[in-house]
Amino acid sequence: MRGPDTFTESLFSVKKLDDFVPATHPLRAIRAMVNDALIELEDMFADMYEDAAKGGRPSIAPQKLLRAMLLQVLYSVRSERLLMEQVQYNLLFRWFIGLSMDDNVWVPTVFSKNRQRLIEHDAVVAFFNEVLAQAERKNWLSKEHFSVDGTLIQAWASHKSIVPKKAGDDDDAGGGSSNDGSDFRGQPRSNDTHESKTDPDSRLYRKGKTASEMRFMGHTLMDNRHGLIVNAVVTQADGYAERAAARAMINDARQVNPEAEITLGADKGYDAAQFIAELQQLKVEPHVAQNKSGRRSAVPDEIAQTDGYALSMQCRKRIEQAFGWAKTIGSIRQVMVRGLKKVDQLFVLNMAAYNLVRMRSLGQVRLQGAR
Repeated sequence: MRGPDTFTESLFSVKKLDDFVPATHPLRAIRAMVNDALIELEDMFADMYEDAAKGGRPSIAPQKLLRAMLLQVLYSVRSERLLMEQVQYNLLFRWFIGLSMDDNVWVPTVFSKNRQRLIEHDAVVAFFNEVLAQAERKNWLSKEHFSVDGTLIQAWASHKSIVPKKAGDDDDAGGGSSNDGSDFRGQPRSNDTHESKTDPDSRLYRKGKTASEMRFMGHTLMDNRHGLIVNAVVTQADGYAERAAARAMINDARQVNPEAEITLGADKGYDAAQFIAELQQLKVEPHVAQNKSGRRSAVPDEIAQTDGYALSMQCRKRIEQAFGWAKTIGSIRQVMVRGLKKVDQLFVLNMAAYNLVRMRSLGQVRLQGAR
């Protein structure tokens, strides 16, 4: 017998929000790790809102704000406005953020303004570090064997926003509005003479056969044991940024473990005599892919012939998984924020989300292995 197409809504419901989330849902393990990290940040949150506690309306709780920002990355939500719309009717989102079914959803502009406070106080970086601390307590970090790489991030700026430096809005000097139909063909432009008026921190950059676009450059340092990202930073895009960022990140790792035998894997782009010499000065063994295309590699052959070098060459490719995840699932293929600091915070948030997803999978593997 065919069932009737009727809808009868109950006047009352006795179910809790938690009852609607399956016991095996991946977000359950991720939310537990997120809450543990947020507990450690309680003192920092108290200092952030100390001045605002004297008066005015209560702001969005920073814990809920961070959970909502994570959801935006994990579920590929393109904007805060769309996120607020989905939180309105998505019970899973409400449960993860910590909103009850009766709580009002925030206005998108209020959400964006409160997010800025987290960026100003580097709360996202602190959250990233607390997630890493959990991985360390679970013995998922080696602290000795690392890989480094960089990726291009398309800025939220177009070619038509490029104007000569110190020229104001003089369209005849090489820049115009987005709709004036300006023709830029034949006009030489470089980062030394021109900049974007919508995002001055972005830079014209091309790599390989890609077109020259307004871009930033993201850099990560990966622990080779389980492929977790242990450091992430965004710089302006240029030909030296990758090696400079790698040197700074591996120096931080050396400061944490002054006596450890550290190795660093990288691709051919890092095979430069100065960079290899700097690694050796830091007592870091350079497991950098040798570049012998019409030149002599700066990586000593005695290092390139070791078993550890071969193992690093295999492990370093795993760092591309983080970039691929953050560009397909996350939000760094083309960022929708402007300014180096905001882009950096968004990049770090994406890497924190990637670590949480990977740690959830590692926890599942450990659990199945113990059975």
